[in-house]
Amino acid sequence: MYFMLVSRKPKPGIPLMKIEIWSDVMCPFCYLGKRRLESALAQFPHGDEVEIAWKSFQLNPDMETEPGKSINAYLAEKKGWSLEQTRQIHERLTKSAAEAGLLYDFDKAVVANSFDAHRLVQLAKRDGLGDAMEERLFKAYFSEGKNIADHATLPGLAADAGLDRSEAEAVLASDAFTDEVNADVREARQLGVTGVPFFVFDRKFAVSGAQDADVFLKALETAHRKGQTKDPAD
Repeated sequence: MYFMLVSRKPKPGIPLMKIEIWSDVMCPFCYLGKRRLESALAQFPHGDEVEIAWKSFQLNPDMETEPGKSINAYLAEKKGWSLEQTRQIHERLTKSAAEAGLLYDFDKAVVANSFDAHRLVQLAKRDGLGDAMEERLFKAYFSEGKNIADHATLPGLAADAGLDRSEAEAVLASDAFTDEVNADVREARQLGVTGVPFFVFDRKFAVSGAQDADVFLKALETAHRKGQTKDPAD
């Protein structure tokens, strides 16, 4: 089953529906899940009444940035796979991404820790640009082979997403938004999140993984229907 009951209730004052997405910007399934959700939203009659809130999650918080190492070699070492196995997995992911209109180029992907990229996502969220920042980071990592841990690269990506470049530089030069990233990770643990992407609908239903668009559409319809039915306990 794709739907799980989340015990916590939605906060007052939110729009018709709020979708919180725990994601890592170097997770291929997260980028794919983003596109499939967007496809479902385009078919959903109330898509313009949905708020998307991106949440930070690191698949490998201890990863060291190694620009000179290929992601194929890194995963082969980390997972105990052969290089051929790794390439085959990436070929399948590349094909799935292409079907969703995405370009994945794992041969160019840079082994990089995503923590500072997440700090910029938190900055972007403050200004209502979280989705734009996520999109730019995903494209930089999966399509352009950019180092998403590099403090010389990240400010330009932030500017592309509509943020002030000098403010992004100041954030990276400090520990700003570290607490916000860590808070998202702790919250994920409290909800029982062990992998991403993880989509929570109004704190009532969740969808785990990069499911097909029709699964997301069903979740949207279910959450909307539940939202229209007043809970007697409220």
